[in-house]
Amino acid sequence: MLSSRRLREIVLLTLGVITPVGILAVNASAFVMVHLTQFRIGIAGCALVSGLVLNGLTAWWLLRLANRTAPPLYREYRWYAIGVATLIVLLTAAGGGYLTYLGLRDPKRLPDVLSVFVASFMILLPFAVTIAARRMAGLGGIIPVDEPAGKERSPSPKRGASSLGRRT
Repeated sequence: MLSSRRLREIVLLTLGVITPVGILAVNASAFVMVHLTQFRIGIAGCALVSGLVLNGLTAWWLLRLANRTAPPLYREYRWYAIGVATLIVLLTAAGGGYLTYLGLRDPKRLPDVLSVFVASFMILLPFAVTIAARRMAGLGGIIPVDEPAGKERSPSPKRGASSLGRRT
């Protein structure tokens, strides 16, 4: 437990830091709003790059999962899978960037429903796809991580399979 003196120090330090940071945030926001026309392309570009990164990482992980769970099928249709994944990543990222650009067209209408919806969708889509794919593949957890070498999951044998046909 923190002593009351230490707690007071933390509270005072937090209050002392929050105010200047808030002032800087408000001034930065006001500057962006005044120059929204100039920032609009940059923000849309950042949305495009963000979509490429997040959706690209998700697609890469899904392709690796497909290779691990169905190697013969993946080998046969590898180039089609990569092509479709690339097309989906490019289309969703470009759509996110363009819709962000459209949503920032009028500073008097901000916060814009379209911009908020697109930003939320761009953040949630990779996580939703990853969670759904992990559930379909029978993997636990939310964040895809590689198992350490030698610790990969192997399918458990059916009950009684080890004792059938064997005599010791």
